[in-house]
Amino acid sequence: MNPIQLVITEEMAAKRLDKVLCEALEDLSRNYLQTLMDEKRITVNGKAAKASTKCKVNDVVEITLKEAEEIEAVPQNLHLDVVYEDSDVIVINKPKGMVVHPGPGNPDGTLVNGLLYHCKDLSGINGVLRPGIVHRIDKDTTGLIIACKNDKSHESLAEQLMMKTASRKYMALVHGVMPHEFGTIDAPIGRDEKDRQKMAVTAKNSKNAVTHFRVLERFHDMTLMECSLETGRTHQIRVHLQYIGYPIVGDPKYSLRKTRTDTQGQMLHAFELTFVHPSTQKTMTLNAPLPEYYETILKELREKGDVK
Repeated sequence: MNPIQLVITEEMAAKRLDKVLCEALEDLSRNYLQTLMDEKRITVNGKAAKASTKCKVNDVVEITLKEAEEIEAVPQNLHLDVVYEDSDVIVINKPKGMVVHPGPGNPDGTLVNGLLYHCKDLSGINGVLRPGIVHRIDKDTTGLIIACKNDKSHESLAEQLMMKTASRKYMALVHGVMPHEFGTIDAPIGRDEKDRQKMAVTAKNSKNAVTHFRVLERFHDMTLMECSLETGRTHQIRVHLQYIGYPIVGDPKYSLRKTRTDTQGQMLHAFELTFVHPSTQKTMTLNAPLPEYYETILKELREKGDVK
């Protein structure tokens, strides 16, 4: 496997090597990077490096990843809630608790495993562990996700997401009563410096992130919002809503408030997906109803007479 090469810039200089790598390679965990160092798979200027190595401008870091033979995406007969399917694309209403693709800690039981069983072909652009996958949604976020059955469709959908001609809308139940009817959160997101397992609004090593919202319904101490993404950063809606003081109900990572335990995950649902079909060139809008537990909680809030 060809090594990943990273040249240290002035911004990276004087930092520890492990910190630089965690910031530059977001998909790799700190533990995995440490394993690579222990196996002398990470070098600086051709010499094996330690986590504590201080980086210098123009240092050349090479990272040789381990072969991913230990994880293989195999077909599994999983229940998939298919919202739409044809010879080019398939749209699934993903349930809570299902991971999108295999990875360390989640070798099987993922959406990809189910898709490989259900579909004869999936695009190969994202490799053997993410076939057909154009975008992701978090494990405990429910709702619509699209996969592509051929490379032409994959390229079309990827471009639409990049050019923002494809759109995704989410329904989020948050703590607090939002006074504004609508708004835009424009704040860059990057890895949290204090907790590498979290994302945060930060000016350091971040990417621009924009989320639009509008209020659908207000309750005594909660608000039901519709959110739409202009960018697709990791945990974007969850981070942005927490940043402005309205964390998502049930979010175990970004909500510090006492929250309902019956949600078993964040109250975030991808309810609408709009895209241009790669073959027919017709605009399609698909919808997925709220999960039953989500509807039950909203019904309880309304029946309490807490609506403002």
